[in-house]
Formats: sequence, C-alpha cells, structure tokens
Amino acid sequence: MIPRTLFSEEHAMYRAMVRRFVDAEVVPHHAAWEKARCVPRAFWQKAGAAGLLCPSAPEAYGGPGGDFLFNVIVGEEFMRVGATGPGFALHNDIAFPYLDHHGTEAQKQRFVPKMVSGDVITALAMSEPDAGSDLQGVRTTAVKAGDGYVINGSKTFITNGQLCDLVIVVAKTDPSAKAHGISLFLVEADRPGFVRGRNLDKIGMKAQDTSELFFEDLHVPADALLGHENAGFMYLMTELAQERLSVASLAVAGAEAALDWTLTYTKERAAFGRPIAKFQNTRFKLAEMAAEIAVGRVFVDRCLELHLQGKLDVPTAAKAKLWATEMQFRVLDECVQLFGGYGYMNEYPIARAWADARVQRIYAGTSEIMKELIARSLIAHT
Repeated sequence: MIPRTLFSEEHAMYRAMVRRFVDAEVVPHHAAWEKARCVPRAFWQKAGAAGLLCPSAPEAYGGPGGDFLFNVIVGEEFMRVGATGPGFALHNDIAFPYLDHHGTEAQKQRFVPKMVSGDVITALAMSEPDAGSDLQGVRTTAVKAGDGYVINGSKTFITNGQLCDLVIVVAKTDPSAKAHGISLFLVEADRPGFVRGRNLDKIGMKAQDTSELFFEDLHVPADALLGHENAGFMYLMTELAQERLSVASLAVAGAEAALDWTLTYTKERAAFGRPIAKFQNTRFKLAEMAAEIAVGRVFVDRCLELHLQGKLDVPTAAKAKLWATEMQFRVLDECVQLFGGYGYMNEYPIARAWADARVQRIYAGTSEIMKELIARSLIAHT
C-alpha cells in the first residue's frame, strides 16, 4: 500500500479512537438500523460525546478545531465496515461548512455547539421533485413578510430528513433572477409549517433516513437568512467542491473495503478442489481492482492536499468525484461477481455495499454533470 503522508500522528491517534468507536457502537447495531430504516438519535449524541461530529468546528464553538482530514477519517472508518447509516458526512462535511463560512456569530453560537454534541442534527434541503442537479430550477420560495420570510415548497431525497432539527433550505427570494435569486435559510424543524414526508424506501443505504420535506406557509425571522439575500447560488457553488471531494473520499474507502472482503473470501472459498484465489481470472481481477483503487487513492489524497491549501478548484473536484465513484462501482460489481451467488445475498456486506454505492454516482451532482463541468473547464482553456 502506498504510504499516506498527509496524515500526522495526531490524525493516527484520532483514527484509532474512531475505529474503536465504530467497532463497538456501530458494527453490532447497523443491521438493526437497516431494518428500522433510521439511526437512533441517542447514537448521534453518543458520537458527539466521542468527538465524531463536526471535528473541524473551532474550539470557540465547542469543537476540537481539527482540519478536514479529521472529517475524512470519520468517513473512511465508517466505510471500512460498510456502515452507511449515520448521515455524518452530510452533517460534518456539508452542513457545518455553510454555517462556518456564511453564518453570523449569533447563528454559530446558537447552533454549532449543539451540532458538535449531536443535540442538533442537520440536513441540507436542495433537491426538489422537479429540480435535482439543476439548482436554478428550484421552485421553493421565500417571500418577505413583516419581520421575516414565508417559505413554501417541497424537497425530496433529503439525508437526515426524519431526524433533523435544523435544515439549510435553498429557496428563491427573487424568482425572476434565476440563479441570482437564490437564498439559504436556517429552518428549525419545530416551526409551524414544517412537515416531514415519507422516509423514502431506497435500494441501498437502508439505515440512512432520506425523506421528503414540505414547507407550508412557514414563517422564519429575518435572522434565519444564512449569508446575504440572493447570494445562495454562489455559496452552493463554493461549497460543492468540498462536498464532491467528501464523496470521492468515501468512494475510494468503500472500494478498499470491498477489495479486502473479496480477498478474504476468495482465499477461503474453494471451487474444483482449490481456493478460487488460485485461478488466474480471479488473480487478474483482483490485480485490476487493486491498481484502480491505488490510482484513485493517490489522486484523491492529492485533492485533499490541495483542499487543505485552499487550492482545490471546481473542475478538479469534479474529476475526483467522477473517477472515484465510477471506479467504486466497477470494483463493487467485480467483487460481487467473485462472490458468486453469495454476493447477491443481503447477509453478505458486499451485497449491501454494492447497493449502497450506486447512489454515489448520482448525489452531489451526477456523473454527467461532473463531465459537463470538466468539459467546460477544458473548452474555457482552449
């Protein structure tokens, strides 16, 4: 394995702690969470107490003040055991940065400490029934009324939708301005007019609550606006690079875990009187996967390095997400094949991981959108 020089001794100590937590508090319960289609709220609080939530939050708000690599470690350790239920990546890598970068001091003081402790679970309400990758097509509106805004609309595919206490809502404050008329709002789930819809029945990520949300004449005060009015699209574009890097990192870690499980299985599973790892086809498939994963790992780690330096641009983040998620699914599909019939059984982690991985090529911008972003950057430089 290629040494990962990005990580310090402090990172290694943190990883060891996270690994112990995952093995003790996640692995024994994840199957039950998949049946319940939700992770218990108490688990979030336990994770907060252990230091797994918002690890990059500043000490002034109750966080440890770590860099983004601490977030990466949490995601990698969950992927190591195929635990996709806890929506920590959304909470840590996506929701928190919006508050950190665009929130007022009062907003940060009010919400971030509770996000760190797990007493406030966050969600990001972007996608709508008729607007996914095309954020300019958002129809949810926020109309000024008195001392605040009235929000109306609906969202779908919202991670942490059943558990969330605080939702960052993408809404149109000036529908005539298209992308330049989008704003972000901090909406608390106990406000009148906030309605949770179905906990959606997905083909994968069964333990993660993914929901419809509805806003019916929901009034928020003026200080619920996150950042400046009509600047929401710019904020979204700024933060999407980290979101896509987070997905890419999870994809590589997921592929690494799948290869480990498959190596173990092929060494133990016999066919025609010998382990299937002894067959040339198996060895070559394993070699191909190991090579693809190594390429993905080196590239994503380089992107992490650029991100820590503040130099990761949108096209490079898109390349990372495109390559890593497509590679992850290729690897998972080959692993399922090597497991044979057992690879199609939900009792085997490879089957669940295969189903979980499919959405990686869809959310945070589809593979097609990633190609479009990359192509635009190429054409702009010719």
